[in-house]
Amino acid sequence: MYLNLRSSKKLITPVIFLMLIVLSACKKNNPDPADETIYETTQEYNLQNVPYGTDSQQKMDIYLPANRNSQTKVFVLIHGGGWSGGDKADFTYLMNSLKTYYPDHAVININYRLATQSSPAFPKQLDDIQAALTEISLPKYSVSSNYFLFGASAGGHLSLLYSYGYDPNHCVKGICNTVGPSDLTDPNYLDNPLYSSIYPVLINGGAQNQAGVEMVSPALRVTSDSPPTISFYGDSDPLVPATQMALLHNALNAKGVYNQATMYQGAGHGNWNQTQSNDCIAKILVFVNTYFP
Repeated sequence: MYLNLRSSKKLITPVIFLMLIVLSACKKNNPDPADETIYETTQEYNLQNVPYGTDSQQKMDIYLPANRNSQTKVFVLIHGGGWSGGDKADFTYLMNSLKTYYPDHAVININYRLATQSSPAFPKQLDDIQAALTEISLPKYSVSSNYFLFGASAGGHLSLLYSYGYDPNHCVKGICNTVGPSDLTDPNYLDNPLYSSIYPVLINGGAQNQAGVEMVSPALRVTSDSPPTISFYGDSDPLVPATQMALLHNALNAKGVYNQATMYQGAGHGNWNQTQSNDCIAKILVFVNTYFP
């Protein structure tokens, strides 16, 4: 079992699990969602490009296990790519691995509307996460509203921000964050010209919008009700300052939220070595088995 890394145009998107066990053929072919009004609970489904909105980018892949019911939990995968790039295909390996490790859980792997300076990430990408969760909560899918979010890089940031600031009913029960930006007020971000271009893509007004920068900083949105969080960072990451881990997990500690954080020495933006990859996988499995069995 090892980590496999894939690159997007903007950021390297880490894939946390890569199966060593080869999956057998799917039990059911992909039906056309437009022709499917009710998905039989006794059947397994692997659905591709299910729309959850009217925009062409608002699509997600869905795995529905056989014999599911209103207690069936849902993994939610949110890809990275600097908010302006990436694709759910970057997390296909993770989706398949989760189906193997947790065959009784549902999984959704979402695309979201990509950001530009004229149409920044906030708040539309949070709206997309909510819209995807609203779709999967429909009775026809027969699953619960209990979610565990996996996010990498920009997807890690979105997972944290949605869960801490935009989940009033506390449906998110846990988060696995890999190299996600957590505090955009960090001087290591604001004062470094290498990062100046991310702010206009993330929020209207860019870095000059101080209130907006605070609004999109998950570490500043932590409350005592925030879900358990596990994070992984590299101390040689050229894209996310290493200070981001401490800023996030100190905030979680201050609110009494259970959390785990690992900083891999000599590692960059998710490109762990074999030993680090094995450690990452082992920690994630224990965490999920504890908080989302």
